[in-house]
Amino acid sequence: MTTQQHSSTSSTSSTSTSTGSKRMKHSALAAAAALAVVVSVAGAAPGAGAAPKAAATKPTLRLVAATDAVEAERWQGEPGVYVDLGTYVTVDDVPLEFKVTRKSYKDPVVAEQIIRKDGKAQVKRLPAGMVKDFKGLPGFLEVSFSNAAGEEVATNTGTFCPNNASGRIRPDAPATSHFPEGCSWNPFTLGGVWGVEKGWASNATAIDYENPVDLPTGEYTAKVSIAKKYRDLFGIPDDRPTIKVTVRELSDEDGEGGVGGGVGLSARSSAQHGGGHAGGHGAGHGAHGAHGAQGAHGAPNNSAPFVHHYGPRGADAPTIPAFPNALVDRGTAHHLGDGRGHTDGSRVAPGLKAAAKRPTGRAGVAADVPKPDLRSLPAWDIAITDGEDGDVPGKDYLAFSANVWNAGPAPLVVDGFRQPGKAMMDAYQYFYDANGKQIGYTPTGTMEWDPRSGHEHWHFTDFASYRLLSADQTKEVRSGKEAFCLANTDAIDYTVKNANWHPFNTDLSTACGEKNSLSVREVLDVGSGDTYTQYRPGQSFDVTGLPNGTYYIQVIANPENRLQETNLNNNVALRKVILGGTEGARTVTVPPHHLIDVK
Repeated sequence: MTTQQHSSTSSTSSTSTSTGSKRMKHSALAAAAALAVVVSVAGAAPGAGAAPKAAATKPTLRLVAATDAVEAERWQGEPGVYVDLGTYVTVDDVPLEFKVTRKSYKDPVVAEQIIRKDGKAQVKRLPAGMVKDFKGLPGFLEVSFSNAAGEEVATNTGTFCPNNASGRIRPDAPATSHFPEGCSWNPFTLGGVWGVEKGWASNATAIDYENPVDLPTGEYTAKVSIAKKYRDLFGIPDDRPTIKVTVRELSDEDGEGGVGGGVGLSARSSAQHGGGHAGGHGAGHGAHGAHGAQGAHGAPNNSAPFVHHYGPRGADAPTIPAFPNALVDRGTAHHLGDGRGHTDGSRVAPGLKAAAKRPTGRAGVAADVPKPDLRSLPAWDIAITDGEDGDVPGKDYLAFSANVWNAGPAPLVVDGFRQPGKAMMDAYQYFYDANGKQIGYTPTGTMEWDPRSGHEHWHFTDFASYRLLSADQTKEVRSGKEAFCLANTDAIDYTVKNANWHPFNTDLSTACGEKNSLSVREVLDVGSGDTYTQYRPGQSFDVTGLPNGTYYIQVIANPENRLQETNLNNNVALRKVILGGTEGARTVTVPPHHLIDVK
């Protein structure tokens, strides 16, 4: 099956938003029950009465099904059904680990399996071209659906993200996984780490909101297997679990319509039902769309729900969050967007606390103190739209997504302290030694409260600058500055020195404070980036009346050099665009950026 960022992903993807994906039906597998079944299938803890065996030299992998039957709901008017079959890859003996990198956007992705033994790491490079991006192992899973007469009616293949660690399969396995959560869907990712601890299982099927399976109402049998090339490569047995799938049709009258509708999947077996999966890392600020049954701070709201304006053309509708499991109803997730204890596209994390008071003493920091290294990514998700909330109706806007990330070796830590009686905070950058002790600070501008719909949190001002340049890159035809709520939305390169595989402030509702906050701490950790997607206010240029032709979108990190970095010479990124069409019907063509062919 397929999914974004987390678990299995489709071999093809689309940037368009279907009716079903706009609704974002909640879908959850009973994880606790599922893993209970996995334990019985995978076997008891080794060593009970067995003779000692030689130390393992590679991980032992198996495909297992956690349940014998699932129910899926097909909503009227949608192209298919979203099915999570509850299959897992179990790992034992030694961890399953991969390092995935590319030297530059001119170079292909290289994936290596890492096998650690006796304190040493053995590296096995996967065949060239097998892994093309950072979403996982493509074509790993093969699924066939048959009807009651035994006729095959649908097939599907999916990508396996090892980082969708779902839990342990035996009690003596490591209590926690040190690997990252989720695989990166950012098109400009540079490095990733995938892995499953020994004694753990990783979900190998989940929901793909872009590519549902076209199954009419009825009973089906799904047969799941791992592709032969992967079985041969990793020595995986040819297990082929079967799962009964019951599809029933629902309409909006059967439950809550639109965002926050009824649960789209349930799993049943002899085990007790449990909770959903954990979320992951990488959706960006664009994962926050329309608000439904909750207010801005997550409290119940009985008034009419807020509906975000996407424009009649629909080109500026948000792409699907990269973490579908973040949409699982945890008792607080009643809408798309941030709320207390919930965020779309990232796991729930506690808010970071600012220092108890403003820093005192002489400001400054030694030259040799570790500092962050901010870098911009080329713009993507580029489209012509009719604007966002607050824009002038009837105009043409060139919208885009932008990301600034931290290559390290130190995190960017900024505290804001409120100016009395004002919606403004004084901001300070902090510096730490290798032991985490604060050893310096510098004033670094301000934070401001952003009341715009889709933001509604504290922004660090002038964090990024956007410019539209002429074809020869000598003239600035449009420009704008954007303040950021700093949050670790995307894993850009987890192979850099000091990369934090488990950053905290991925939850924007806790990362960037509330309107009544007295102080805020915002952090951009090493290896992570902060994405603002195209449909958010401020993420576009007004191109009404601009002549057709070639232009460049320029993204600049730290444009005023207020933040101290290890390198100020790598803060700029460019993306070529070609404007066409006529006023009111403008078009944009986006050529590939070297090997990255995404719009």
